[in-house]
Amino acid sequence: MVIADRTTQTALAAAPAAPSGADGHEPDEVDALTLGRRIRERRTALGMTLGELATAIDRAPSQVSSIENGKREPRLSMLRTIALALGTSVDELLRTDAPSQRAALEIAVERAQRGPVFAALGLAPFRVGKAFNDQTLQTILTLHNEIDRLHRERAATPEEARRANAELRAEMRARDNFYPELEAKAAELLEAVGHAGGPVSHQLVADMASHLGYSLHYVGDLPHSTRSVTDKRHGRIYLPTQQSPSRDSRSPILQALASHILAHEEPRNYGEFLRQRIETNYLTAAILLPEQAAVRFLTEAKNLRRISMEELRDAFAVSYETAAHRFTNLATARLGIPVHFMKVHESGTIIKAYENDAVRFPSDALGAVEGTTVCRNWTARTVFDVEDRFSPWYQYTDTPSGTFWCTSRIEKAKEGEYSVSVGVPFEHVKWFRGRETSHRAVSRCPDETCCRRAPGALAERWADQSWPAARTPTSLLAALPTGTFPGVDQTEVYQFLEAHAPRG
Repeated sequence: MVIADRTTQTALAAAPAAPSGADGHEPDEVDALTLGRRIRERRTALGMTLGELATAIDRAPSQVSSIENGKREPRLSMLRTIALALGTSVDELLRTDAPSQRAALEIAVERAQRGPVFAALGLAPFRVGKAFNDQTLQTILTLHNEIDRLHRERAATPEEARRANAELRAEMRARDNFYPELEAKAAELLEAVGHAGGPVSHQLVADMASHLGYSLHYVGDLPHSTRSVTDKRHGRIYLPTQQSPSRDSRSPILQALASHILAHEEPRNYGEFLRQRIETNYLTAAILLPEQAAVRFLTEAKNLRRISMEELRDAFAVSYETAAHRFTNLATARLGIPVHFMKVHESGTIIKAYENDAVRFPSDALGAVEGTTVCRNWTARTVFDVEDRFSPWYQYTDTPSGTFWCTSRIEKAKEGEYSVSVGVPFEHVKWFRGRETSHRAVSRCPDETCCRRAPGALAERWADQSWPAARTPTSLLAALPTGTFPGVDQTEVYQFLEAHAPRG
């Protein structure tokens, strides 16, 4: 089963020391637990009592007990004394692996007790001793790990998503947003169905599905959280009978086929989900705007100094956003033009962004751009104030990192209006239609005096006398939904497939 969404270890039976920070403790605390268990195992193997070892090293039994329980880490001099008393070496005692499976299990439970889950539940710590058999300790650990997983899933998902976005954008920047391996797959599929040039028709897309062993089925009861559902068992792709007027009807089919072509498996985390989504969208655009034809078209436009997103859109019969995305794939690698791209909600929130031209997007401490607010003087924001929505909007913006020229257009979606913008540094504007525009703005962001802080007199007059109700859709502010395919109701999908599966 492959699902197209509308947006975007089991418990340890034996656990060696966790990596740094993995459980909320510092490495020395984790090592103290393992060290203590290794000292205890060595002592009991020799038939020594706690008191006998304490006497041998000239310490109180309570001190030795604290060391063996991982509550105290001995100094190196004491560790040498302990090793000598136990007839072993310091290196042997400092090994990071647990001395036995039982010890590993005890260490894991001790570590769990010292973590935030036990504290949050108000559970009193208990001594992990022989009174607890392995099964009991394993059950405690399994329950702890599951509670911890649920807490991390709820609390860390937004941060993980932002980290994943930042990491992928850095990779895209390093590759100039150009992926030759995906271009090759697109070219191979187009050749297989005999594409001879021109816009890729809906019939040709259907031929691609047939070539890959899939039939298309349009239904009125597609799960509300999906754009398409693929039945891999029976070779069927289900699509909605009601097509969105703002969405290219070919895209859902190609996106479903892309997951098959790229051999995507169910994502294990949000980062993998996001990568698959980027690959799917890239391959879809590379099929709708084939590399050779698109480069030929753009090269001619560059030579004529009239590159235009609208003309690229019209030449290949795609949406403006698809044309803008595709331009960023080819601009640097094939035309030598550094570029940036933004999709911004009418509230000013960045939904998607890419840059390799030194423009400075707003970002948080993680380096994530998505979800931050664009300067109100940038083209991506000023375009919302333009009455003429038919003509493209061009603007120069002077920023601390240089002057940039942008072209932007408004598109509508159920969540509201969005601007889709493509921009380049001043020295490359000579290749574009619209370079003669007189529209110009100045952005000093991230300096708060630019647009984030109201003028003093205005703020003084209204600061305590206003209470705005935010219009931003809650979907832009809420934590990302969890699950293998974020935002998708899998039970609903399985019930749908069961209802539509061929019988007999």
